[in-house]
Amino acid sequence: MLLVIDVGNTNTVLGVYEGEKLLHHWRIFTDREKTSDEYGILVRNLYDASHFSSREIQAIIVASVVPPLTPTIIDLCVRYFGIAPMVVGPGIRTGISVKVDNPKEVGADRIVNAVAAFAKYRKACIVVDFGTATTFDYVSPVGDYMGGVIAPGVSISAEALFLQASKLPRVEVAKPASVIGKNTVASMQSGIFFGYLALVEGIVDRMKKELRSEPLVVATGGLARAIAAETQKIQVIDENLTLDGLRIIYERNVGAASAKGEISREEE
Repeated sequence: MLLVIDVGNTNTVLGVYEGEKLLHHWRIFTDREKTSDEYGILVRNLYDASHFSSREIQAIIVASVVPPLTPTIIDLCVRYFGIAPMVVGPGIRTGISVKVDNPKEVGADRIVNAVAAFAKYRKACIVVDFGTATTFDYVSPVGDYMGGVIAPGVSISAEALFLQASKLPRVEVAKPASVIGKNTVASMQSGIFFGYLALVEGIVDRMKKELRSEPLVVATGGLARAIAAETQKIQVIDENLTLDGLRIIYERNVGAASAKGEISREEE
């Protein structure tokens, strides 16, 4: 079995694959202060509750956009699974070309999403990932990563409104009953939800206009389903896109990585 770990700024998502089949996945809060032992206990508890055994894990791949936490996750893998993980970064074979000014600046999650989108849909795509930030990434008809857009995530926007406006309460990000709110909470929810929906539609339209084409729009991330339900601009909701991308990248590297000794279970 393969364990894939996607370390994001807000949440860390773990998935277990047997071949191409995703058997189970978990989402936990990303805590930069946690030690590898604390994460190890948490992951072990998740495994026990799902009737898996750490002994079944044969390899691990990690993508992280939180550099200070990456060594902790690597240590977790080594200490609790006996496996040195493959880490997405320079030197890893992705199978796509990254055609931007400085490829090293592109977040690992965005590359992983691009790999998965082209491998799964085999056509030009705009990948919209609703995370801490919302990213819009363009993958060309031949699978090249061509760049994209980074916008503040909807939760960041809602929190900023609460923190900077002293009379406004903290509200749940949810679709209100109507656009025109009859109270403060409903009015804020309308501005946050429909305002963000308009941002998504506007950026997708501008990207398509600049490209002079109609790429497939694929949404992933926490709010993908909620936003996609309200717009025809998104054609596909793929909530496991990043996990699938990690599996695909692992498979593309496993032969070379094994030969170099980059993936190994420690001696017992």
